[in-house]
Amino acid sequence: MNLTLALSKGRIFDETLPLLRAAGIEVLEDPETSRKLILATNQPQVRVVLVRATDVPTYVQYGGADLGVTGLDTLIEHGNQGLYQPLDLGIARCRVSVAVRADFDYASAVRQGARLKVATKYVAIAREFFAAKGVHVDLIKLYGSMELAPLTGLADAIVDLVSTGSTLKANQLVEVERIMDISARLVVNQAALKLKQAPIRRLIDAFRTAAVTQTR
Repeated sequence: MNLTLALSKGRIFDETLPLLRAAGIEVLEDPETSRKLILATNQPQVRVVLVRATDVPTYVQYGGADLGVTGLDTLIEHGNQGLYQPLDLGIARCRVSVAVRADFDYASAVRQGARLKVATKYVAIAREFFAAKGVHVDLIKLYGSMELAPLTGLADAIVDLVSTGSTLKANQLVEVERIMDISARLVVNQAALKLKQAPIRRLIDAFRTAAVTQTR
C-alpha cells in the first residue's frame, strides 16, 4: 500500500530525515541537488513530495499526500480543516514574535491605545493576539522579508518567526513580545488514515519513538 509524505525543503526536510531513518526509510535523492519534486525512498511503497511549506496542509487535506510535516504556524494559518494531528515532532523549533525598530517605543504606543500598523504573513495569529490584548491594529499581509516593513515606514511592527534573532539584530529590530512557541507537527489525511490504517499507524509509532529519543 503506497504512502505519500509531503515535506518542504530546508529545515523541516533536514530535521525530518532522522525520524524517517528511525522508521527505516531513506530518501534516495537530495532535494537541493535534484530537480525532481517526487523523491523515491528505499521502500518502494513510500515516496516524498516536495511542496512549499504553506502548501503542505492543503496537499494533505485534499489527498495529494497521505501525511505531511508542517509548522504549527502554517497549520494555524491554514485553519486545520480535515487534518488529523497525531504528533508534535519537536523539530524545527522557533517562535512567533512581535518586533519593532529599536527606536520605536512599542510599550508606550500600546499603553496609549495607538492604532498600530503591523506587517505579517501570519494574519490569523496576529489578529487573534492583538484582539486578545485589546490593541487596535491594521494588518498588512506580506510574503517577503518582514524586516523591511518597519525600516521603510510601511509598518510600526512585524509579527514573524524568530529563531536565533540574528536577522532582527542585523536590521536594527528588537523582539518586544513572544506570541507563541512553534514546532513541526505530523499531519495525516483523515480518509487515508481509515484506508491505510496499518502502514500509517506504523509510521506514526516510529516517528513518536524517534521524536522522544531526539528530545532526551
